[in-house]
Amino acid sequence: MVTRLSSFFFRSLREDPADAEVISHRLLVRASYIRRQAPGIFAWLPLGLRVKARLEQVVREEMAAAGAQEVHFPALMPREPYEATGRWTEYGDGIFRMQDRHGADYLLAPTHEEAFTLLVKDLYSSYKDLPLTIYQIQDKYRDEARPRAGLLRGREFTMKDAYSFDSSDEGLDASYQAQRDAYERIFRRLGMEYVIVKADAGAMGGSKSEEFLHPTPIGEDTFVRSEGGYTANVEAFETRAPEPLAIPEGAPVVFDSPGTTTIATLVEHANAVLDHEVTAADTLKNVVLALVHPDRTRELVVIGLPGDRDVDMKRVEAAFAPAEVEAASEADLAAHPLLVRGFIGPWTADGALLGEEGASGIRYLVDPRVSTGAAWITGANEVDKHVHSLVAGRDFAPDGVVEAATLREGDIAPDGTPITLERGMEIGHVFQLGRKYAEALGLKVLDQNGKLVTVTMGSYGIGVTRILAAIAELNNDDKGLVWPAAVSPFDVHVVATGKGDDALNLGERIAGELEAAGLDVLFDDRPKVSPGVKFGDAELIGVPQLLVVGRGAADGEVELWDRRSGEREVVPAAEAVARLTAR
Repeated sequence: MVTRLSSFFFRSLREDPADAEVISHRLLVRASYIRRQAPGIFAWLPLGLRVKARLEQVVREEMAAAGAQEVHFPALMPREPYEATGRWTEYGDGIFRMQDRHGADYLLAPTHEEAFTLLVKDLYSSYKDLPLTIYQIQDKYRDEARPRAGLLRGREFTMKDAYSFDSSDEGLDASYQAQRDAYERIFRRLGMEYVIVKADAGAMGGSKSEEFLHPTPIGEDTFVRSEGGYTANVEAFETRAPEPLAIPEGAPVVFDSPGTTTIATLVEHANAVLDHEVTAADTLKNVVLALVHPDRTRELVVIGLPGDRDVDMKRVEAAFAPAEVEAASEADLAAHPLLVRGFIGPWTADGALLGEEGASGIRYLVDPRVSTGAAWITGANEVDKHVHSLVAGRDFAPDGVVEAATLREGDIAPDGTPITLERGMEIGHVFQLGRKYAEALGLKVLDQNGKLVTVTMGSYGIGVTRILAAIAELNNDDKGLVWPAAVSPFDVHVVATGKGDDALNLGERIAGELEAAGLDVLFDDRPKVSPGVKFGDAELIGVPQLLVVGRGAADGEVELWDRRSGEREVVPAAEAVARLTAR
């Protein structure tokens, strides 16, 4: 049936919504695809649902081609499965929790690993039942602290999440590759550029983890590419540590350094009083952070890194997940008087201060560049005192290494070539979960020898509504949206203009013929609406093929508009259907 705009639930806006920050948000609201209900929460209108359904159909087709079967779970889930895997606590404030009238705890699921695992446990018991891949397309909920950019960072969003179940690691590798390949086909069909990067697994856990990023200046993720082909997001980037040096003879030397509470003032002073040139890279900066663990306990940790680098909070948050990370407060420092603000270091004249053997009892982690045998200038934990010739592995011993420092253009990747930094938007993520969830929830099957073995799992997510917004970001002009044919809400938009009934009658006849030919048609039959308003709405809505029936109707002529190329062509009305169905 032809969809008539005169009875369609639609109302366009001429002005941008005040809270819209990005193009997709502005245009999707103005063109009546979505409407804001609360921060990060949107209602879907008929146009938006049509695009969403078409996008989901592409996903479903490729999931079927990869051998995955669709299921559907409730969004409202009980506490107990998430308690068993530890994620009820690990998610902290990032999820929506609630209680029913009987006091039982529930959450609005951010992901469904537990539910999928328990379903398979309930139904399958033998290696002969595997491999299995099942998926759902369902709304997810996360309590974003700062929802922004419309559909790109919301509290409610639609995601396709698939899970594979295998009895061996080799089987997991095959299932993982099948999903990875399906993702590539999906993004190619949607016309989206993507980069596959090494990623941090985060709260999902598991071993191998890769993100599909769409390169865009509005993306919230930073990723690296090297000349040799290495790719990773910044959280997963692995710094090439220098080779350890031979431990030198000698001892650290404390020197006066009045007022040098910053790296810049320390370098200036050191160059004035020491007998060798000093740069910021020769200094050891020590940053005090507070880790707030999921049980709300608070722990201080000190990170040592070269003075020419800063701490990257995204990398730190990934390194210490699921703990939240924040700068140490005044109260934190007051509780540890051995830490002298502006002059903090891992060592004092009385011995180690930081680390397992240190007097402070505070954990001390260092950047990979702080390698054994390297000498540093750093705080001596006395007011107006620093120390030089402090050697890692001789005078102080960190508790471990952490990837926490900012990255720079030209840093060397693990493949030995320099990197560039780019912005991107996550549109898909694939994980090899391994046996974390199966072990926690007791998912085992009998193997060929009749022994119980723990199932190994993979998890594969695509952000459906985020991709929809990303496509809108990519496909627009100064007049409105210009959808790719694969996800356009309609195949053809027929616009009837002009006075009298000639244009309306001809438009109705052609719309019916297009529908009979298998095309999905939107027909603008609105009476007493000016041609300018109709054209403006058509360009805003963004159906890529327009058929305009106007003044030429009396002569049996119509105009075809291609919104993607901008071409316009007058053709005989009798040829219009054949021309459009051939495209």
